[in-house]
Amino acid sequence: MKPNDDVVYYDAAGGVVLCDGRVLALKRPSRAEVRLPKGHVEPGEDAQLAALREVREESGYDGLIVQADLGEQIVEFDHAGRHVVRSERYFLMALADPGAAPHRGEAQFEPEWLAWDEALAELTFEAEREWVRRARRMSE
Repeated sequence: MKPNDDVVYYDAAGGVVLCDGRVLALKRPSRAEVRLPKGHVEPGEDAQLAALREVREESGYDGLIVQADLGEQIVEFDHAGRHVVRSERYFLMALADPGAAPHRGEAQFEPEWLAWDEALAELTFEAEREWVRRARRMSE
């Protein structure tokens, strides 16, 4: 089968980070979005390392502990005239030091800790709400 130039495939990984019963969300005012931290899996990188790197880069939080693998899901959407098929893998994470302040993360994001129900109400995309539901079931 010939690859379709109008379809983009890639792998992404991220984290549902918990601290004191709250979920780390990233507000992105420039797009009026609330997201979970995640990003591309780089060549030679496994999903868990990519998730740790992306959470650290985007949120500014170091000292992350992976507690569980939340699994994988395929997300499809259209962007810039192309169809995107993204394989996402998320991990349940915690802060090693809950009192630690974040370093400077990516300027486009404002980290915010939300209660479970707030996170489910405020996250922009259904696929990310599903990760929070999985994390909630696993952590209760």
